[in-house]
Amino acid sequence: MKEQIRVLLVDDHLAFRQPLAFLLEREPDITVVGQAGSVAEARPLLPEADLALIDLKLPDGEGVALLQELRAVNPQAIALVLTGNHTTAAMARAVEAGAAGVLHKSRPVRDIVDAIRRVQAGESLVSLHEAIELLQFLNRQREQDRAVQVIVDRLTPREREVLQALAEGLSDRAIAQRLYIRPETVRTHMVNVLAKLDVDSRLQALVFALKHGLVSIEGTGGGHGRVTSDAGARGVPRPAGAPLSPGAGPPRRARAHGARVVTVPTPARPSVTTGEGA
Repeated sequence: MKEQIRVLLVDDHLAFRQPLAFLLEREPDITVVGQAGSVAEARPLLPEADLALIDLKLPDGEGVALLQELRAVNPQAIALVLTGNHTTAAMARAVEAGAAGVLHKSRPVRDIVDAIRRVQAGESLVSLHEAIELLQFLNRQREQDRAVQVIVDRLTPREREVLQALAEGLSDRAIAQRLYIRPETVRTHMVNVLAKLDVDSRLQALVFALKHGLVSIEGTGGGHGRVTSDAGARGVPRPAGAPLSPGAGPPRRARAHGARVVTVPTPARPSVTTGEGA
């Protein structure tokens, strides 16, 4: 009888994990010793496994962290990453954390079984050349991240507020109302932002800010509608002579007719005639 390979499955998608466990159990040399849908559920099972199939995205943490924990508590165990995120960055992080290979979830079960047997026999699914390239990629990415952080740290809190308002589609005038500053000051902040980010336009600044998480556009409305709600919510007074917010209604003693506003005249007081014939 072949020596059993004790496998731990860690994946939060039950509809994927349970059928895979069922199919692995049908193999004569594989025993599924545990299933987990989170990092917390997997931790007590780590010492029991010869091999762990781990997803990178878990509801309470990263699979990479679990790979590191597996190496700490069970140094003889082998880890394979089974993920739907088969990007270069994901593969590089998994290999750096000690994974013997990375498989996409769409691979046939026979490929997963073959991979389990190969790595248990001492093979690696990642060649030395591939591992070096992946680690070099990770180093370059981290250097870029550090360079970006240096740039981000140069922005003042006020400049970041202006960027966020820009991401919400606010005009210079609306940004000035929100931040209680002059429109000219808003433009000065934008000039400084463009210089610090080394970009040529507000659009490029916005793309940079979105890419690196400096601003959020979730839940923002479309342009001027957002301006009105933000200004009202923050209690910003309407400047003298400024138009009313949309939906505020016409001025008193005026009625709107289509595109025109017609002033309603004050009714004339009736004249009273006095005299002898009255």
